[in-house]
Amino acid sequence: MSTASDLLVACLEAEGVETVYGVPGEEVEDLLFSLRASSIAFVPTRHEQGAAFMADVHGRVTGEAGVCLATLGPGATNLITGVADAELDKSPLVAITGQGGRERLHKESHQALDVVDVFEPVVTWNAQIAAPETVPESVRKAFKLAEYEKPGATHLELPEDVAAEAVEAGSVDATPIVEPGQVRRPDPDDASVERAASVIDAADRPIVLAGNGAVRTRAADRLRGFVDRLEIPVVATYMGKGAISDRDPASLMTLDSGPEGEAERAIERADCVIAVGYDIAEHDPQDWNPDLETAIVHVDHEPAEVYRHYTPDVELVADVGAALEAVGEALPAAACSLWCGDRHIRILTEATSPPDADDPITVRNALPLLREAMTDADVLVSDVGSHKMAIAQAFPTYEPNTCIVSNGLASMGIAVPGALAADRALDANVVAATGDGGFLMNAAELETATRLDCSFTVVVFTDDDYGLISEKQVEHRGEATGTGLGNPDFVAFAESFGIEAYRPETWDEVESAFAAAVPSEDLAVIDLQLE
Repeated sequence: MSTASDLLVACLEAEGVETVYGVPGEEVEDLLFSLRASSIAFVPTRHEQGAAFMADVHGRVTGEAGVCLATLGPGATNLITGVADAELDKSPLVAITGQGGRERLHKESHQALDVVDVFEPVVTWNAQIAAPETVPESVRKAFKLAEYEKPGATHLELPEDVAAEAVEAGSVDATPIVEPGQVRRPDPDDASVERAASVIDAADRPIVLAGNGAVRTRAADRLRGFVDRLEIPVVATYMGKGAISDRDPASLMTLDSGPEGEAERAIERADCVIAVGYDIAEHDPQDWNPDLETAIVHVDHEPAEVYRHYTPDVELVADVGAALEAVGEALPAAACSLWCGDRHIRILTEATSPPDADDPITVRNALPLLREAMTDADVLVSDVGSHKMAIAQAFPTYEPNTCIVSNGLASMGIAVPGALAADRALDANVVAATGDGGFLMNAAELETATRLDCSFTVVVFTDDDYGLISEKQVEHRGEATGTGLGNPDFVAFAESFGIEAYRPETWDEVESAFAAAVPSEDLAVIDLQLE
C-alpha cells in the first residue's frame, strides 16, 4: 500500500533531492521509513539547527534547494534560525516538519504548536498538507518558490495521520508533478538598456557594486565580461565576493576593504553606481549615498526596494547576465578607463602579504597563509563574529560562491554544519572558519561529519570571548561586559572524535598546519589561539 508519506518522498525524488538532513521524531516516523525505501539519503544530525544550516549552505553552493526535516514542536522551532538564515541570504531551502494528528490540533495538546503560523514570518511560503491528494502540488510549489529568483526558504507541515493515509495507486493525484524546465528570466527592454547606457556614459567615475545576486544568478561570467569591456572598477558586498576575481585589476574587494578604507572612499567618490544583484540588506546605501547625489543603475531580477538613499535613475529588471551584456554592448570599449585602478594594488597587497615572524597571531595576519593553502576553487564557509569581518574585508576570493558568509541574518553556528554540506555537495577542499563562540554552538556536528566520512578543515579562532561584541562595547563605552567565555581543550575535543587536530604556536607552525590540513582527505581541526 502506498501512503501520503511515500508520495511526498516520490515527489522529492522527482525534484532531484539526494539528501535530507534532520533529526528523527515520532511524528515523522512514516516519512523516515518512506525515505529508507527511496533513493534519498536521510542524514541524522545532532541538532535541528545544524540540519537547517546544512540545507541552507547546500542551497547556496548548488542553487538547488537543500532539504531539512524535523518533528513537531521543539523540533520544528529548532529549525527556525537556519531557515530564516536561508530566507534572508536568498538561499533555496525546503523545510519539512511533522505534526500531531489533526484530531488533536483544535485543542491544547502535548508539544503541539501552530507551526505554520510560527514559520510564516521567516519563509517565502508555507502550508500544511491537509490531504494526501494535495502532496504533489504542495511539494512542487515549495520547490518552485524556493528556487525561483529571488530564492529563499519554504516550509511544509505533514500531520502524522495524513502521512499514514493510503494513496490510490495510478490516480492523477498520486503522481509527482515534474517541472518541464526552469522558468526563464526576461531579457531587458531596449529603452531601459539605452537609458542605463546613457547614465553610465554621462558619469566621470562610475563603479559596479556587485551583490549577492551577481553570484547567485550565475551571472559572474557576464559581469566579468562587462567589467573587462568597459574597464570599470568593482566593489562587492560581503555576499558578492568572487563575482569577479580579486586578482582582476578592476577589483577593490569589498566595501570595507583596504588598509586605509580605499574601497569605501572609491564608492563614496563615484558619481554613478551600477548595482548588480544588490539587496540593500547587504549594506546600507546611506553609507555610500548619504547626500542622494549618486546616480544609480539598478540591475536585478526584481525592482529596487523603496528607500530614500537608493532611488535608481534607471531599473533594469531582467535576467542579470543578459542585462549586463546588453548595456556593455551599448557602450564603447574602455569607456570607464579604471579610474581608481591604483587602489587595487594597495588593497590586494595588504590582503596577501604574509605575517612577519614576530607579528601577533591574529585573524587578519593568518588569512594570507590560509589563502595560500587553498586553491582558487576551494570553499571557505565563515561563521559570524569578528573573524567574519576580517574574512569579508581581507580574504581574496577568486571564484563565485567560494566564500560563504552568513550576512542577512548573520547567524552564529553556521560554519561547521555549512562546511559539512559544502564538502558533500562539491568537489573542492572546504574550510570552516569560526570563532570559539560559534564553533561550540554546533560542534556536535563533527560527529555527523565523521559518520559521513567528510574531509574538511575547521579553523577555530580562539579568544575566549564573544570578540565582536567586546569590540563594539569597547568602542561605545570603553570597556566590555558579559562577553567572556571558557573553552574546553579543542585539540582533545577533536581527537575524541578521531579527528586530526593542531594547535600551532608560531607562524611557521600555522603555515605547516594549513598546508597539511586543507588539502587532506581527512577531517581536521586547527585551534588558533589569538593574541
